[in-house]
Amino acid sequence: MNKLSTARRTAILVALLKGNSIRATCRMVGVAKNTVLKLLVDVGRACAAYQHKDLRNLRCQHLQCDEIWTFVYAKARNVPPDKVFERGVGDAWTWAAIDAETKLVPSWLIGGRDARTARMFMYDLATRLAHRVQLTTDGHHAYLHAVRDAFHNQIDYAMLVKLYGGEGSMNRAETRYSPAICNGSERITIRGEPDPDHVSMSCAERQNLTMRMSMQRFTRLINGFSKKFENLGHAIALHFQYYNYCRRHRTINITPCQAAGVTDRQWSIEDILALID
Repeated sequence: MNKLSTARRTAILVALLKGNSIRATCRMVGVAKNTVLKLLVDVGRACAAYQHKDLRNLRCQHLQCDEIWTFVYAKARNVPPDKVFERGVGDAWTWAAIDAETKLVPSWLIGGRDARTARMFMYDLATRLAHRVQLTTDGHHAYLHAVRDAFHNQIDYAMLVKLYGGEGSMNRAETRYSPAICNGSERITIRGEPDPDHVSMSCAERQNLTMRMSMQRFTRLINGFSKKFENLGHAIALHFQYYNYCRRHRTINITPCQAAGVTDRQWSIEDILALID
């Protein structure tokens, strides 16, 4: 990577952050595939380490948590028999928390959609917060014990459960890749005294859309999905480093990290590259 100029390395990261695949980035910048992957690995590791250290003692108030699906190598039902027990092959879920006021993503984790991953995610989130917060999740049952074990009674926690209807007379093939019809939602208080006006999942769902638009690995029905679990993690670490530190959010007109008091300036792509050193 030392043979590449800062301008070319910046061009690679910009292409990846704008939603281009690895091969498309190679064609746009004029570099080899291994060069792009090597830079992604180096930057991803540096970003993950920096976020782990820097995003601490956060004064978030209203958090929302959700999980978003993708897959590595193949969907779970299509994994070959010789790779069924191979680590990181099949469905992969990215768990992420977002602060409704600052738009900061303080914690994220990749794993299964199970109780073990939920507990790890909530323990990590709890260690980053400076005081009691209000938390909203969807109706996924894995959150119940995970939130209890991580926060005990030091949280105001509610679930927003959406009520979906059937497809009715609509053709099933036409609605295969569309969500079911939402007939309403129900707010359920789980712990503490959450404010009903802040029981919402809109920020978390919008963040899911941002991830699908910003990372080719999350786009459905294409061949840009992750082939290795480790590279998926590096791509997500880079995405959240850019989102938290570099990207100016339209609703607050500053970056999430500036709004949360983590930093006093807007980062550049060159600042992300400097983390490698």
